[in-house]
Amino acid sequence: MLFNVRNFFSTAKLTGTSKQLLRQFWCGPPAQMHVHLKGRDLLTLQNYTADELKYLLWMASDLKQRIKHKGEYLPLMQGKSLAMIFEKRSTRTRLSAETGFALLGGHPSFLTTQDIHLGTNESLTDTARVLSSMTNAIVARVYKHNDLDLMTKEATIPIINGLSDLYHPLQILADYLTLQEHYGRLNGLTVAWIGDGNNVLHSIMMSAAKLGMHLRIATPKGFEPDLGITKITEQYSEEYGTKLLLTTDPLEAADGANVLVTDTWISMGQEEEKKERLKAFQGYQITMQTAKSAASNWTFLHCLPRKPEEVDDEVFYSAQSLVFQEAENRKWTIMAVMVSLLTDYSPQLQKPTF
Repeated sequence: MLFNVRNFFSTAKLTGTSKQLLRQFWCGPPAQMHVHLKGRDLLTLQNYTADELKYLLWMASDLKQRIKHKGEYLPLMQGKSLAMIFEKRSTRTRLSAETGFALLGGHPSFLTTQDIHLGTNESLTDTARVLSSMTNAIVARVYKHNDLDLMTKEATIPIINGLSDLYHPLQILADYLTLQEHYGRLNGLTVAWIGDGNNVLHSIMMSAAKLGMHLRIATPKGFEPDLGITKITEQYSEEYGTKLLLTTDPLEAADGANVLVTDTWISMGQEEEKKERLKAFQGYQITMQTAKSAASNWTFLHCLPRKPEEVDDEVFYSAQSLVFQEAENRKWTIMAVMVSLLTDYSPQLQKPTF
């Protein structure tokens, strides 16, 4: 008589730990990926392969399940410290990094340009070297992406991009985790970006095709994404067999899309351009009329903070809006990045479907 393992697990009165041990005995441990990220930097998702991106999302799911849902304490950062350099103000990036690192047992230090000598009495080179001798990693939220490039050359510890003028990789990892949780997959989804060709869009462009997602981009004339990044995105689309559309028509971008995404039209440092930008972006507000062009299972994402001209209240507070789940997931994805870059911990949760 054949022994039915699946039936045994569904009927046997075992504790969660016992089931896990028996499952590993009969079925083997959770599927592993041959990914090693310890010691790496995270400046752009361009530098990460499809498997590495999936691994980070798997790690985020694992930490969220074990810490939030199971109430476990995982002091993976015990004895470690994190330098947080913030040239620009922040809500989600600061809170996710600071509370996330502390939740893992580490000590985060929040540093603004008023707190340290950065760029005033001390060069970025010297700052990177000093912080390397006192901390284990640096999260830097800066104006110029070139500053991050310089920092990685001078630092001997991992550098994590908390936002630059070119990329915002931590945000996009949170977006992907949110979509994976909602749809149960990423492969085959169509993402429509309607708005400015900015750093958030650049990070989507550097990664969506690697995960099998199609991308439809609508930006006003003069506000297109970086040309060099667009060329790389076209290459990715061809390599991974995904579809890419660039247009100036928001409804064309939204056509058949599963995910509608936008961001602020006026980023920090662009306040003087406000009048010009508001005029250029007329017709780009995401509304229920926009959603009529999308797929029946459409959802909405916005990295926040949000202004009503970008998306109206009916969409922003609708059941299809995932913005607050997306905001919370900033915490789990940055924790996943820090754990992956600083430790040898591997996810214990069964690998999700991507």
